[in-house]
Amino acid sequence: MEPQHKKISALVITYNEIGYIEKCLKSIDFADEIIVVDSYSTDGTYEFLSAHPSVRVIQHPFKNYTTQKAFTLAQATNDWVLFVDADEVVTPDLQEEIKVTINSNEEHVAYWFRRKFMFQQRHLRYSGWQTDKNYRLFRKSKVQFSDKRIVHETLEIQGSSAILKEKLTHYCYRDFANYKHKMLVYGRMKAKEASQKGKRFNLLRLLGKPTFTFVYNYFFRFGVLDGMKGVTICYLNALGDWERYQELRKLEQEQKVPSLKTVSQHSS
Repeated sequence: MEPQHKKISALVITYNEIGYIEKCLKSIDFADEIIVVDSYSTDGTYEFLSAHPSVRVIQHPFKNYTTQKAFTLAQATNDWVLFVDADEVVTPDLQEEIKVTINSNEEHVAYWFRRKFMFQQRHLRYSGWQTDKNYRLFRKSKVQFSDKRIVHETLEIQGSSAILKEKLTHYCYRDFANYKHKMLVYGRMKAKEASQKGKRFNLLRLLGKPTFTFVYNYFFRFGVLDGMKGVTICYLNALGDWERYQELRKLEQEQKVPSLKTVSQHSS
């Protein structure tokens, strides 16, 4: 009797991903279902997905990464889930490892993926990304997205996990404007996350953290070996930290305004 084939759902969230989503979808067409949740793209992504014969696309407003991915996970009909970003590609070797893993291993409920970062079409080897790993393959019934994070979301897992051998290819850098926008958005979300946890703006952190991030990734994480790619990536990652503390200061100032109005009303 042949072993039963375990079905897998491939999940993606999108917003304006034309030029990248095509390769992503092609690389996950081995899955038994593909579900894409789009947050109202304006570049034709939704229209492309709607016309794709293998994709079930749902439009859902974007609040933050955690809530969007939790919503997407809830749409999966299979227990085994492969969650990839629209700018990630599953190589043929990784496809095979995924299939073998879920059909032969009963021990683990989630798997980390290491990623190969691409600066446009060139491999970014260092700059702090060389040890990056994320949960991408897991059982829906054994995980949930932590509500403690709204960016760089984290899974809470009921069971053991392992790391797959093959790497996921991540086309992280399209162009300067796109990556800069991404880092600024991440910075603002991290500020909101910090504010919700009661953290306060600190001028020393505003001045020191971006500098530390650049120096650490460029020198100690060998960004210097990536040439001008390393300079660009390390600078923009540091810019994300600068934006985080600028946004945290802005949020604190906005919180003080209602308090001042209340005091003024009581005193009049």
